[in-house]
Amino acid sequence: MVQGTQDADKQDGGPEFAQVFVIVWLGAAVVTMNTKLLGGTISFFQSVCVLGYCLLPSCLSLILCRLILIAHQNRILFLLRFIVTCIGFAWATFAAMVFLGDSQPSSRKTLAVYPIFLFYFIISWLIISHSNV
Repeated sequence: MVQGTQDADKQDGGPEFAQVFVIVWLGAAVVTMNTKLLGGTISFFQSVCVLGYCLLPSCLSLILCRLILIAHQNRILFLLRFIVTCIGFAWATFAAMVFLGDSQPSSRKTLAVYPIFLFYFIISWLIISHSNV
């Protein structure tokens, strides 16, 4: 009875949700703090909203990667997953830069992009590194 309960707990997706939830909130806190230190005007909740909305391309790449994982894996399919993830990463980073770039002084926009880049890089790394079906 206990073994069946443990197997069901592994299948519910709890740890994955918790990881993404914490990463999004910590990422938004870092992006907000960086923006404030650079002289920008953005609140924490604006940062959470923009970073959350800009996760859509990463979510689409996750769905495509999960569909690709159904097939027998080889180097070509991994390369396809990598390309799909890179496109989602670039799209999400660009979209967040467009939204959050207006809250920065023009001379410091490059410094403000770095934590956004790292945030979406970590999310993309989680997408590409997930290899079991």
